[in-house]
Amino acid sequence: MRVVFMGTPEFSVPTLTEIVSSGHEVVAVYTRAPKPAGRGQAERKSPVHEAAEGFGIPVFTPKSLKGEAEQAQFAALDADVAVVVAYGLLLPKPVLEAPAEGCLNLHGSLLPRWRGAAPIQRAIMAGDRETGIVVMRMDEGLDTGPMGPTEIIPIGPEMTAGELHDQMMRLGADLMGRALAALERGSLDFTAQPEAGVTYAQKIDKAEARLDFSQPAAAVHNIIRGLSPFPGAWFALELAGKPVRVKALRSTLAEGDAAPGTLLGPDLTIACGAGAIRLTLVQREGKGAMDAATFLRGAGTLPATVLG
Repeated sequence: MRVVFMGTPEFSVPTLTEIVSSGHEVVAVYTRAPKPAGRGQAERKSPVHEAAEGFGIPVFTPKSLKGEAEQAQFAALDADVAVVVAYGLLLPKPVLEAPAEGCLNLHGSLLPRWRGAAPIQRAIMAGDRETGIVVMRMDEGLDTGPMGPTEIIPIGPEMTAGELHDQMMRLGADLMGRALAALERGSLDFTAQPEAGVTYAQKIDKAEARLDFSQPAAAVHNIIRGLSPFPGAWFALELAGKPVRVKALRSTLAEGDAAPGTLLGPDLTIACGAGAIRLTLVQREGKGAMDAATFLRGAGTLPATVLG
């Protein structure tokens, strides 16, 4: 089939690779425009942009698809289907309707739960025990289209967003590959989303990353793993008379009963509103990630409480 692929981050690359390796003709790739990055602020192409160039596929980087010229260019590609994986731009109706078989989106949740921008993080932060990935036929709503093939993914009690992201990235590529094969055979079926159970995965706000130890330990633990490795939940400690920001990247639930924020014992166990958490992987400001023992060796004498 003639396929237009639309995606931007690393998460999208395995799906593009799967489509190419399955023998489909990827006639164009749409991705976000290069952005300044690093110390020198040199423009950096997206992971999908670089992968597409490696495959010799034409790349388009429009700032918007709302203009008539951009829509005409897209329609002229005469695609059978468009595959959208974390592209980052809204698709207006003329774009959605241009491919003969419409636009298929790979979405990282069990719809209609966690429609929106941050389904991986929100599922973990909410303490969900399972999530999934689904091939959805796109419409004009926010992740409201009918659902096709779906994979259910268990969320372990200590799984981080980074681990779930990587698992979903691999499973999603295979799922989309199977969906396109079914579409080519004329056997790809879709079901309308149920009206009950709709939730929205809002973008992560920077303020959410600061830990509040007055919450129950389970809630703090879920926030830590839901924001690991990026942006990273954090708190502050006073070390050598100065406040130091520390990211909490991994934790486990622990025993303890004291005022929230109290450091319990010789390790990084912190009392919460109910129960306690033990930090097992942290990142001190300006340093790399390290286990708790390594952090403690370099931190010196710890205060009685964290700064929150």
